[in-house]
Amino acid sequence: MSFYDIYQEAKNIDFEQHWQSVTDNDILRILTKERLDAADYLTLLSPRAADFLEPMAQRAHRLTVQHFGHTMLLYTPMYLANHCANHCLYCSFSALNKLKRKKLSLAQVEEEAKAIAATGLKHILILTGESPAHSPVSYIADCVGVLKKYFDSISIEVYPLSTEEYAQLVAVGVDGLTIYQEVYDEEMYKHLHPRGPKRDYRYRLDAPERGCKAKMRTVNVGALLGLEDWRKEAFFTGLHADYLQNKYLDTEIGISVPRIRPNVGGFSPKVDVTDRHLVQIILAYRLFMPRAGIAVSTRERAELRNHLIKLGVTKMSAGVTTEVGGHSEKDSAEGTGQFEISDNRGVDEIKQMLLSQGYQPVFKDWQCIDGEMPGESV
Repeated sequence: MSFYDIYQEAKNIDFEQHWQSVTDNDILRILTKERLDAADYLTLLSPRAADFLEPMAQRAHRLTVQHFGHTMLLYTPMYLANHCANHCLYCSFSALNKLKRKKLSLAQVEEEAKAIAATGLKHILILTGESPAHSPVSYIADCVGVLKKYFDSISIEVYPLSTEEYAQLVAVGVDGLTIYQEVYDEEMYKHLHPRGPKRDYRYRLDAPERGCKAKMRTVNVGALLGLEDWRKEAFFTGLHADYLQNKYLDTEIGISVPRIRPNVGGFSPKVDVTDRHLVQIILAYRLFMPRAGIAVSTRERAELRNHLIKLGVTKMSAGVTTEVGGHSEKDSAEGTGQFEISDNRGVDEIKQMLLSQGYQPVFKDWQCIDGEMPGESV
């Protein structure tokens, strides 16, 4: 059994009937429960629950402080390459888009590492376009070999790999995996991915589980909000995270809530996901999964990110560029980015903002002991 079996069952739920039947008392009852089930989570995503954001926020805050304290883990992405073999309608990296293609040499990777390390960050997320030909696993492993000198935690956001390939990267120092399904609705997935290996819905859907099996320390999932009905997409994302958390107890499961940003292809979202919708999703996630990490990226503007801190978020990016080589070669890297970011603040600005809200900015919460592989118990 994999999550695909759960998805097949869940997609037949009469979502509209469920949400139309929700009453105020249903929501108030859920807010008093110690442990929420999937039906409760679905109820908290209902239009009726939008009237209860304040009590949801109060409980989400209490649960987050209980499990994470007043802390916020900071990280930044590093783009290694933007070559891509796929045609995704919503992504600048799509193979059909006219984009300046670039791939960093190992010397350039080291320059990027030095620039990021100078900000004090110890957690990094490395990304590539989805082109195994241009960014094979061996290339990613070589980059990790360079980055290990500067960072204590290295996560990847690349094309889906086999369990054996994930294990290869774990062996050289990768400890975290982020991979988004983009859209859980299977028919919409086919429409949005007309060409390329990414068209294989099932292989992508099972990638987070393969990462867990390969002993990734952290695995992060999510849907790109705006591609389909956000209530259903958030529900499937939560089910996916819950499935992984219950099955792989030694893996830290997290979720992200990315919204579509302007891109080279000019794709417009099918669904308008407002700030209030985003808040409702985050609160419902937190109440459903009190121990799960929740990441909010610089896709969101600074003012909104400031307000989301006390609503359940545990991880934020800082000092971000989506350009290949953008941390150290800003001029030459221009025009290679995946999407426009909204929050351009540097690491120190984010640090000071967190301190002003009584939160501790965390630059490092993990270190692999020499000779011990990430995910290997001691």
